[in-house]
Amino acid sequence: MLIRYGRLELIDSPLIDAVYIPLPNGLHYEWALKSLKAGKHVLLEKPSVSNAIEATSLFRHELLKQPKAPVLLEAFHSFFHPAVHTFLSHLSPPDINTAHVEFTVPFFIIPKDDIRYKYDLSGGAVMDLGSYTSLFLRNIFKAEPEECIEAEPRFMPKGYDQKCDQAFRAKWRWPNGGIGSMSVDMYANFIIQVPCGWPKCGIPIADVVHKETVISDESFLEGSGKEHVLVKKVTMWNMMIPVVWHRIDVTSTHTIRTISDKKILKAWVEKESHKAYTWPEDKKATGDPGWTTYRHQLEQFVNRVKGREGSGVWVSSEDSIRQMEMIDSAYTKAGIDLRPTSSFQLE
Repeated sequence: MLIRYGRLELIDSPLIDAVYIPLPNGLHYEWALKSLKAGKHVLLEKPSVSNAIEATSLFRHELLKQPKAPVLLEAFHSFFHPAVHTFLSHLSPPDINTAHVEFTVPFFIIPKDDIRYKYDLSGGAVMDLGSYTSLFLRNIFKAEPEECIEAEPRFMPKGYDQKCDQAFRAKWRWPNGGIGSMSVDMYANFIIQVPCGWPKCGIPIADVVHKETVISDESFLEGSGKEHVLVKKVTMWNMMIPVVWHRIDVTSTHTIRTISDKKILKAWVEKESHKAYTWPEDKKATGDPGWTTYRHQLEQFVNRVKGREGSGVWVSSEDSIRQMEMIDSAYTKAGIDLRPTSSFQLE
């Protein structure tokens, strides 16, 4: 028997325990609140809402402070895969000098009239691909950015919604002095575009370079006027769909040099690569090598709903608020209007 439900009938149904909301961005706030009010757990597609005002209102709402409150999770599927956390385990956040995250898709994937390019529906490249790159940067530095220092949008062409960004570059400064940058393009060519120089379409990449570290525990250098310097670079290829293929490259550049004038006496490079399709044994998490990022995410969502211990990977309510603050900072730096705030209010 086929039963037809309207949206409100669906979330009010006692047969439904949880709701996944993949609606256009501008509708997330309203339908997340309606679902929470109906007592449903909510898996909310990224970006969670349209701006930081909505994020603060939603994720700190009284509905989430009640006993046995519903679970609310922003759906950053790729973040839940063990490969991403293996990559992060190779980083030393206080010592990061630069980090760059790039995510582009070919020009034939998303039509120019797609809802992702509608300003009134809170579209734009930063709201879409930029949500992921922002999340990765925040987790690479394990901190929140102090300031967006550069922002360069490429708007939709004439004939389309030119309040929306089709591509975007941005840089932030972090509390440790490091610089994190992102480059996203939802209409990328397969070669570098000339003369604007926007990135070519390729594998999503996260590239992290640590600051110079002087290794001080090598006794044979003590009192010699020499120092052993290490610069560590960690790169993850395809952090978005690692189940298909990924690689984590760790490159350690060693230099022996004089302390006084930094003259290089000896230099060498050590390289290693890693892959991770399952959690390490010390993690209380299930999974097999074939699980997609979406399956890993769903597993943790269900664990939280059922009160079970899982991998420990989660996107907290405060994370989601900070996410939107970072996105807003990019638009503000570029002089672009923030995505519109919903007028919806619960009765």
